[in-house]
Amino acid sequence: MSFKKMIGVLKIGPIQRNFNKAFGKYLLATNTISCGVLMLGGDIIQQEIEYRQGKLKKRYNWLRVGQMFIVGLSQGPLHHYFYGWMDKILPRRNLQSVISKICLDQIIMSPVCIVEFFYCLGYLELKSTKECTKELKDKFIEVYTMDWCVWPPTQFINFLYVPVKYQVLYINGVTTLYNVFLSYIKHREMVSTELTAQKHQSREISSSVST
Repeated sequence: MSFKKMIGVLKIGPIQRNFNKAFGKYLLATNTISCGVLMLGGDIIQQEIEYRQGKLKKRYNWLRVGQMFIVGLSQGPLHHYFYGWMDKILPRRNLQSVISKICLDQIIMSPVCIVEFFYCLGYLELKSTKECTKELKDKFIEVYTMDWCVWPPTQFINFLYVPVKYQVLYINGVTTLYNVFLSYIKHREMVSTELTAQKHQSREISSSVST
């Protein structure tokens, strides 16, 4: 079979059809699920780092993983509709449109997602609104500063070169790494508390053995 015919077979094969369907008819569901999975992935990577550093007694906290997955799912539709809206009002792929999209993304979408992240995750952790607000105030500047370092160059490539139906998927790829940072920021007090408890328990065991 010639290379040309092989390409033709691939184009009409079930993998290609399912791929096109996922990024066509079921684009909202695809984007939503991918956001959840990659948020989950970022947290698993961060927990693996914490475990290898000796900060976690158990390798994975699956409740924490599940909470991050739910937050990721909740952000999927936000990204899906926001990028679709921007593509409608700024359809051209020129420098002016790209800069406008980056500004809209950083000024509107980024703060919304940060606020949604801390409140949604806080409520899943059974925190009060007051506790969620305090955590947001304590960590917003740190997260938003990192946001400006990561996303403008990432979005420049996204808006200039990536087709709109693949934009959320592309962003999620970068987000997996960004989510490692988010997971670290969100859970560092909890991890620190657990580490302190482990050290205290170890000292008590050592003390009881020596006596």
